[in-house]
Amino acid sequence: MKNIPKYNAPDFSQEKFVNSPDAIIDKVTMKGVAPDHFHATSMYPEYFKIDGQWKLLEKTRMDCVPVISADGTIEAMEFRKLNVGDDVILGRSDDGTEGIYLHHTGFLLEEGAIDAFAFRSGRSRETSFQRDYQNLAELLRHDKEDGYIVWVLGPAAVFSKDCRDAIEYIIESGYAHVVFGGNAVVTHDLEGSLLNTALGQDIETGENKHNGHYNHLDAINMVNKAGSVPDAIAERGLKGGLICSCVKNNVPFVMAGSLRDDGPMRGVIDDMSEAQDAMRAHTKKATTVVCLASQLHTIATGNLTASYVVRDGEVRPVFIYAVDISEFVLNKLRDRGTLEVTTIVSNIQDFLFKLTNILKQG
Repeated sequence: MKNIPKYNAPDFSQEKFVNSPDAIIDKVTMKGVAPDHFHATSMYPEYFKIDGQWKLLEKTRMDCVPVISADGTIEAMEFRKLNVGDDVILGRSDDGTEGIYLHHTGFLLEEGAIDAFAFRSGRSRETSFQRDYQNLAELLRHDKEDGYIVWVLGPAAVFSKDCRDAIEYIIESGYAHVVFGGNAVVTHDLEGSLLNTALGQDIETGENKHNGHYNHLDAINMVNKAGSVPDAIAERGLKGGLICSCVKNNVPFVMAGSLRDDGPMRGVIDDMSEAQDAMRAHTKKATTVVCLASQLHTIATGNLTASYVVRDGEVRPVFIYAVDISEFVLNKLRDRGTLEVTTIVSNIQDFLFKLTNILKQG
């Protein structure tokens, strides 16, 4: 695919790398506590010099510590997972002088320099996002067969019939390999399948239904009574929308809970460490991430996702798209450390309509 830049690895034959010392290693002496002067990982490719050889940390996430496994591989480990005896890499310099090298320019395109000063270089409601839509559609077509696509959804993505139809098309067409969300998105989606409402409003007309405020609670109760989401779908013969399409097409969905959840629905993970592990199992493989109108889940996913992934021995970039009507939300994502992200300021219904139309055009 033309929009996936080739990775330019560091030249470790350079004198500064040849003369660099091995990384310093120390052992964990207290469970969950790293040795002093530990090195903290980033979202970028990092190399560590072990026994005279530079090794790439293949699966990373920011704010972890690098641990050398028994087989010699390096793993980015959350602090809570550190065990006594683990070998942790130390060092706060990442320029090679401590056997640690952070390579943040590996995917820079070799294009001519542009003017340092230019109008409309930021991303705002005045930006034209036409090229971004085309690039994302092309990326989805490529990664459908040769990648791993993660969708992160807020409930706005299932509040109307048109949105539900668009999401259903994306799932049915193979443009999603996993879906992240919370209690609200799965609840209101199944409310739509069960009662044709979302938060008590008709998903086609927007009309508020009598006692509609009970509908999402009835949906939760239905699932909990059945024992699971798939069982409830089978018992009620539910069809259409996000979750029914995920179950039908064997697309996993990870529902991470929050303090304000109603119910919550059975299957929502309310242990945050468990939810993080479930999400990271997928972000480790991600090649493209698309986040729609969910500030907390978007920021969480961004923090769990590296800027690169190793597939079949090749390093390639991970593309993150974040879409929200609020510029504040998108800027906050960047402020929290997710710098490798394309932001689109748009109403989610409009975004899904435009994107699916482009995908359908082939």
